[in-house]
Amino acid sequence: MNVRDIMSTQLVCISDEASLKDAHSLMQNRGVRHLPVISESDGKLVGILTHKKMISTVMSMIYKYGADALDRKERNQGIQPLMESDFQRLAQDEPLAIVVEYFIDNKLGCLPVVDSEGKIEGIVTSSDFVKLCVELLKSQ
Repeated sequence: MNVRDIMSTQLVCISDEASLKDAHSLMQNRGVRHLPVISESDGKLVGILTHKKMISTVMSMIYKYGADALDRKERNQGIQPLMESDFQRLAQDEPLAIVVEYFIDNKLGCLPVVDSEGKIEGIVTSSDFVKLCVELLKSQ
């Protein structure tokens, strides 16, 4: 099996010019934990913003400035300093046996799938592996 067999292609992405408020709302409304960050200039994947990083930043803002200032602070905080920009990228034909090792060894929550031009095609999450395990166990 390869990455293409389990990757999610119904992606929720965000612009690298977006604010933390935009990301917070998008994650909340769309129920996602990972936001691929796409460059406004060329459409390439430039980062991943995780729910964990977003929540820790929001909680830090609440602690530092108070809940009343949160909306304003989130609107003024860009996501570029918060996103992870050093991450492994996958191709659709990558074998799952290798990909699962990335997840185990690095305790990753997701890996983006990109084409040869650096544009995102999908994402593989730890949940995708759990779903695969369920399917395989049911087929026994």
